[in-house]
Amino acid sequence: MTINNRPFETRPDRIDTSTTAPGSPPGRDLGRAFGPRINERIRVPEVRVIGPAGEVLGVMPTDEARRIAREQGFDLVEVNPKAIPPVCKVMDYGKHKYEEKKRASEARRRQTQVDVKEIKLRPKTDAHDIEVKVRHIRRFLEDGDKVKLTVRFRGREISHPETAERQLSIVLEKINDVGVIEQAARMDGKQMTALVAPRVRPGSGPRRKDGVVPAARPDRHPHPQPAAATSASTPSGGQVRRDARGEPGPRESGDGR
Repeated sequence: MTINNRPFETRPDRIDTSTTAPGSPPGRDLGRAFGPRINERIRVPEVRVIGPAGEVLGVMPTDEARRIAREQGFDLVEVNPKAIPPVCKVMDYGKHKYEEKKRASEARRRQTQVDVKEIKLRPKTDAHDIEVKVRHIRRFLEDGDKVKLTVRFRGREISHPETAERQLSIVLEKINDVGVIEQAARMDGKQMTALVAPRVRPGSGPRRKDGVVPAARPDRHPHPQPAAATSASTPSGGQVRRDARGEPGPRESGDGR
């Protein structure tokens, strides 16, 4: 082989054979960044084939496996390229990708996401603005998010941190029923911060982003109900009362004694 009228030789020591499948061209990467190989992209001479219902069809030439998949209206998908020979399955690859994407989307939707919202204050924030911010904080906590309270100082305001502490105390007192302090107020550079987490109420459980609260699990081991006391007749005409465990209690005679 010549390139630009020069002889070209492939050096075996520069070929990475650690990711080369048996029978495939040297240096072929098995990272499969574009997904598994299907149909004509499978270039090994023979494969082990699994049918669409999971049955093992055995080892056969790749062309024969592609013909079987084409006759059934399916694709030949390489599922285990590192086996000898590689394992391929007859399946509807488009439907398989759609189902995988749907399962991944469903798993992400069911995850509980907790965001951290930030509410910024100033040492000179008046009472009316604090009430507005308290309403926002309560809404965030009821949605299941954490809230970071930040009081920023400007100029010489930093010399009076007790003003910021007093503001944070007022805010935390107003949201005590829906939030719990996860990180107490502390100085962070030229600002004072505090972190509040939502308070989990008994029986409410965590709330997901879609607003659905998971139902409580039923009790798998319910407590047995005590059995009613039973009575049995005695030869003398009286009755022997039995308690819930079936043990005889005090005898009651028929004449009321």
